[in-house]
Amino acid sequence: MDSADLLSQSRPIELATPAPHRSRQARVTWGQRVVTIGGNAPVRVQSMTNTDTVDAIGTAIQCKELALAGSEMVRITVNTPEAAAQVPYIREQLDRMGVDVPLIGDFHYNGHRLLSDFPACAEALSKYRINPGNVGKGDKKDRQFGQMIEAALKWDKPVRIGVNWGSLDQELLAGLMDTNSQRAKPWEARQVMYEALITSAIESANLAVNLGMSPNQVILSCKVSGVQDLIAVYRELARRCDYPLHLGLTEAGMGTRGTVFSSTALAILLQEGIGDTIRVSLTPQPGEARTQEVVIASEILQSLGLRVFVPSVTACPGCGRTTSVTFQELAKEIDDYLRAQMPVWRHQYPGVENLKVAVMGCIVNGPGESKHADIGISLPGTGEAPAAPVFIDGEKAMTLRGENIASEFHAIVERYIAQRFGATA
Repeated sequence: MDSADLLSQSRPIELATPAPHRSRQARVTWGQRVVTIGGNAPVRVQSMTNTDTVDAIGTAIQCKELALAGSEMVRITVNTPEAAAQVPYIREQLDRMGVDVPLIGDFHYNGHRLLSDFPACAEALSKYRINPGNVGKGDKKDRQFGQMIEAALKWDKPVRIGVNWGSLDQELLAGLMDTNSQRAKPWEARQVMYEALITSAIESANLAVNLGMSPNQVILSCKVSGVQDLIAVYRELARRCDYPLHLGLTEAGMGTRGTVFSSTALAILLQEGIGDTIRVSLTPQPGEARTQEVVIASEILQSLGLRVFVPSVTACPGCGRTTSVTFQELAKEIDDYLRAQMPVWRHQYPGVENLKVAVMGCIVNGPGESKHADIGISLPGTGEAPAAPVFIDGEKAMTLRGENIASEFHAIVERYIAQRFGATA
């Protein structure tokens, strides 16, 4: 059977696309800036500062860096009266810099007091993160949780009820463990932990709604540090409720491990239509910018086709045909340049984030990949003629030779962007 007959008798291969979301939609605002979460909104990228919030200038600068990198909301620690007192000044500094990114207050243990004692802090924040595992114990728990919801209602702020298995409500867990021990076939301890996480989140959300919160202003998260644990918990959480869900491993780790663990867990859930905001909780390596976690979160969404943030640069991995490192250096230079320009280009050149660039290292796949890109270059490999054909919009446009191939291609990319996307602007 030839290929034509085979094609005529086969069905088209189903395209792989992420499943649609089924959650409610929340709104996080600051001034004219509105960030929608859930429903038909794009999956949002979040991050968190690691500065001391008492250092208002340092925290504001890092918030700006994270926002410019693509973080659509930034969470800051509010753990002491001194930190709470500085939140309005952080907001003021950002507003002066023209950065309207919404700020999320991360509260633990004493949030009920801080929101009450520092009304300017409560007003300056755009959302409150509440951990039901450490708002109080015994009869204090519901009362102090209620005080935080009261502040959210007073200032018209949404809340994220964020359960964490490292600080899970021990009374709830103990009760579920007791119930489990009486089953004819007890669950595994980990399954009871899953149930405790989900129960804590949903019961807290329902309590917030009973206290007056709109269901559309409640976001949930159940964070764990294991990939399979996260998948199991969020699948069940999504099945049981329609609140918007925030995804992320609670401690992903650093470097390669943190990147791989977060990418694996989040990609599986996002492909299934689970998750409305994400954070990649990376431990920065020495000297690494905090913005790296934003870059990885954005790349996860872009790789799945859920969002487009920056132009994509395709580059071959290299092999025995590519002993020169020129294509590696050029690919990195172009990628770094495009990413650095995006805060300006996003407004100056609408649509530039859809640009596809190819920087290839030899003749095997180089011309083909370059033709598939908007603009591409196929550099000479080992033993090949010292020439680099450049393809623009699928057609060979020119051939570069000599010592200045990299700088000449860089200029070609800049001209292409200005001509194609500048016309749109």
